[in-house]
Amino acid sequence: MVMFSAGDTAWVLICSLLVLLMSIPAVAFFYGGLSKRKNVLNTMFLTFIAFSIVSVIWVVFGYQFAFGEPSIYGFIGSPSNFFLQGIGLDDLTGSIPTLLFVMFQCAFAGLTAALISGALVGRMKTKAWVIFIPIWACLVYLPIAHWVWGGGWLMQMNALDFAGGTVVHINSGISALAVALVLGKRRSTALIPHNLGYAVLGAALLWFGWMGFNGGSGLAADGLAANAIIVSNVSAAVALIVWCILDTYIVGKPTILGAISGGVAGLVAITPAAGFVDVFGALIIGAIAPLVSYFAIYVLKSKLGYDDALDVWGIHGMSGMWGAIATGIFAVPAIGGTAGLIYGNPGQVLIQIISVLATIVYAFTISFVLAKILDKAMDGIRVDESQEIGGLDSHLHEESAYNFN
Repeated sequence: MVMFSAGDTAWVLICSLLVLLMSIPAVAFFYGGLSKRKNVLNTMFLTFIAFSIVSVIWVVFGYQFAFGEPSIYGFIGSPSNFFLQGIGLDDLTGSIPTLLFVMFQCAFAGLTAALISGALVGRMKTKAWVIFIPIWACLVYLPIAHWVWGGGWLMQMNALDFAGGTVVHINSGISALAVALVLGKRRSTALIPHNLGYAVLGAALLWFGWMGFNGGSGLAADGLAANAIIVSNVSAAVALIVWCILDTYIVGKPTILGAISGGVAGLVAITPAAGFVDVFGALIIGAIAPLVSYFAIYVLKSKLGYDDALDVWGIHGMSGMWGAIATGIFAVPAIGGTAGLIYGNPGQVLIQIISVLATIVYAFTISFVLAKILDKAMDGIRVDESQEIGGLDSHLHEESAYNFN
């Protein structure tokens, strides 16, 4: 019988706050710094409002549909405990209070929604975003979270996703791409970051908070948490180095934008694998992630012509795909209890590929259709030309991040 653990509880409390750090200041600074000056406040607003909307949905009914038991045909959880009624202070999930688990997962859900906004900056109506997010959370995030973590069909297949390669990163990346396709290209696709210092601060906070994101996903203060932190850090570090090498070789010099992009790509890629691989696997996963994302951003995007403004699909989607599949290659049975390809279980790679494809097809289809419906119903989800050219801070919020008086 599992007993309450004060140590595990303290650790997951800390990790919940670290994920909150990622969700609000980190993403807001990262995206805000990369956007144009005239859109910085709107960019940050999209992060704050998305996280807030999902936080309310999560405690009213979202958690119940994602993690409610028994599973309904492997697709969604059984509705119960609405408004968290019936969950007592002493109820446990593992060795921690169930209410703490609810909060930890709430931060994941809110972060996933906030990440989508990076592909849309500078051209989506605020009203459209505020309507899109709650519907998307209900139709996309809750089912996929249940499939992978809540007892759904992918969990029953033993698909491995320690901290959100499919649920968070592929999901947000492909959903962002779907909405970006409905919105269409910006009138000026050149996007020179208005304040790289903001972006660097955001990336640093992401790196820091990610240790709780991955380190807390085992819900215990133990060796698995320590391993998750070590492999997460080394994957980010080697990915940053590889991206700088790519920049030096291809454009002739390393850039701080490339460095932070590489670090985030490495963190994304290791997320599904953090509780299943060792340092060797983390080094390989981290080294290949920037190759995948670099190709997506500088080759694939230009060839296919989609406008993913801050490369949400390029980094979160593509590196998330690589990380999810790589988990099936490098999983170490002594760490997570499941062997991967190099430990004699090639079938795990197939399971991982199925989980990736299912997430991509489902999230893209629902997000694209939802955006199309809203586009028709609202006479367009994109701001008009004068607002886009003049900037959304002044036109949609009548505010400015800078005082020019």
